[in-house]
Amino acid sequence: MMTIITQEIGFINLISLVWFLFCWISYSLFAKYMAKKVASLSSVLHVHRINWMRRLLQRDVRVGDAALLSNLERNVNFFASSCVLILAGLLAALTAIEELQQILSEITFVEPTSLLALELKIITLVFVFIYAFFTFTWSLRQYGFASVLVGAAPLPDDESVTANERRSFAIYGAKIIDQASHSYNYGLRSFYFSLALLTWFASPWVFILAATAVVGVLYEREFLSNSLRALKKVEGVGDKLFEDDKELYRRSLVKPVKEKPLKEKALKEMLVKEKPVKEIPASKDKLVNKDKLPKG
Repeated sequence: MMTIITQEIGFINLISLVWFLFCWISYSLFAKYMAKKVASLSSVLHVHRINWMRRLLQRDVRVGDAALLSNLERNVNFFASSCVLILAGLLAALTAIEELQQILSEITFVEPTSLLALELKIITLVFVFIYAFFTFTWSLRQYGFASVLVGAAPLPDDESVTANERRSFAIYGAKIIDQASHSYNYGLRSFYFSLALLTWFASPWVFILAATAVVGVLYEREFLSNSLRALKKVEGVGDKLFEDDKELYRRSLVKPVKEKPLKEKALKEMLVKEKPVKEIPASKDKLVNKDKLPKG
């Protein structure tokens, strides 16, 4: 049975599918690991999110913060809606698989394929977009959690909230937005790899090259992009990476010490070092040093 399926699908098609899954899963694990070792978009933006939540607590009006979260949700909602439409089209293609095979056979650069292999390719695309839909919708929910936190954020003059509670709010509020962004990022990767998957309809060899190229594109944008360099330079965030969140928050509150003018500083040092000289009146017109008077 397995031999027949392998012959119908083709050994190279199975190899290309395994390579595709290897590239996707291994890069996700690699990016997660490297984000803890070197600067990446996710690690740098995490610091900026902590700064965002810290400054939110210093504002009385949070309308701008709510608008920013709504904008992020709208972007995620667009991709989630797109997944539903794409899934509807793929399921419709499965019902007309023979017509699709005939259309593909008329394209010159598309290799001939069996019905079983064609069904496998479409079903793989279906699973990719189902995964993308779940990640986008989970990202939407987490941005909703962040919106609740913005509404529950204590006001600057609320004395019932301690400094530790404000610090915890900034750290864990940023963490919620960070997790929502990770889910959004996983969904975007699904779209990137789905584009590589489209080349499978042309040739499994092209599919292998396309999956490898997607890994290269993702790595360049995550770890080597110009946007990353700019984000690292904003407020010197690149120098604050990989510290504990609480330590990072504490350092962000430290105000730089203003050095006093040089003349004033030198004058104070001279006054401290100089020993006072006690004097007694010797006469109405002269002052005699006490140390020079004869003893006894």
